Amino acid sequence: MLSVVDDARVVAGAGHAAWSESFNELFARVAGVFGNAAVRRHGRAYLLGLLSQAERKNGWTLAEFAGDVSPDGMQRLLNFSPWDEDACRDALRRYVAGHLGDPGAVLAVDETGFLKKGRMSAGVARMYTGTAGRVENCQVGVFLAYAAPDGSRALIDRELYLPEKWTADTGRCARAGIPGGTEFATKPALAQKMIGRAAAAGVPFRWVAADEVYGQNPGLRDWLEQQQIAYVMAVPCSEPVATATGKLRADELAARVPDDGWQVLSCGDGSKGPRLYDWALIGTASPGRQLLVRRSLALGEKGTLELAYFLTCAPAGATLAELVAVAGARWAVEDCFAEAKNETGLDHYQVRRYRAWYRHVTLSMLAHAFLAVAARSASPAPAEKGA
Repeated sequence: MLSVVDDARVVAGAGHAAWSESFNELFARVAGVFGNAAVRRHGRAYLLGLLSQAERKNGWTLAEFAGDVSPDGMQRLLNFSPWDEDACRDALRRYVAGHLGDPGAVLAVDETGFLKKGRMSAGVARMYTGTAGRVENCQVGVFLAYAAPDGSRALIDRELYLPEKWTADTGRCARAGIPGGTEFATKPALAQKMIGRAAAAGVPFRWVAADEVYGQNPGLRDWLEQQQIAYVMAVPCSEPVATATGKLRADELAARVPDDGWQVLSCGDGSKGPRLYDWALIGTASPGRQLLVRRSLALGEKGTLELAYFLTCAPAGATLAELVAVAGARWAVEDCFAEAKNETGLDHYQVRRYRAWYRHVTLSMLAHAFLAVAARSASPAPAEKGA
């Protein structure tokens, strides 16, 4: 009964025909990762279900969309069917690089929470998650987003964070399908692994951007510099910064910026237009490293001008405006989370096992990337200068 999905896509209209052609091009890239024809049909139907207008996108609703009488086939696809979710991830990365790739792109790292009940789902624990804004029972996934200079964006990699109490309990890991010998890895270590994969695969990019969880990790910063990868990463106000007279806190250095040392720049467009702030760039005693400071233009809730801090390691010739744009590009990963959760069911899964999490999330990312490529294709070409 899965053929009804294809029939529904082709029935009428040149617009639908074009949509189907684009989807077929995408699926051709990943068809080989599925172990046999039956698994391939279910994989195709799962993707189409994620792209559908269904409000919830779990095993039952996706099976119903595909015309199946039960969710068994979709559940089997995630839990037991023979296919390679990492090969699917690699094909996704190539698809995004091929359609959105730009040598000036930013790789943005961040994590998001998936609220869960019980204690059986792989990696679940009581942890702080920005999804709820508090400590909750949840899983946490670390993701890598690709942000092109024209505003196009898509998720290209993912890792499930496993707290130490999970990796220390081999029996619990085995019951959740976590491979034996899996060791604890911090979120910055997971980020380094994904950035390394993107670089090794030849993905075109110029920068890495991340929030404080990653920016304040000296190991990740040192590794990026060793790999000659430029970055703009947020750090807390207490971050020690090397100067000619010794180490000073980031906020202490910001307090020394003279009035004429600030420049108003936009770090990108938001829902209400350009996001304008005061910005200052401060040199450090570390070769190549600088401290970028952002200051709000209006008083905040506490009656003060709010400050944010970023450590940067930039290639020669990088301008303040470029550093500011990279700092703003980090929000692309937040946009991807919102879009993938709302449009392609990133958090709609009902699975417990480790591999099943990767499989659903990878297919959701693939569906989101398809929408990102379609959106870029539908956008008007930028006007030529002087036209």
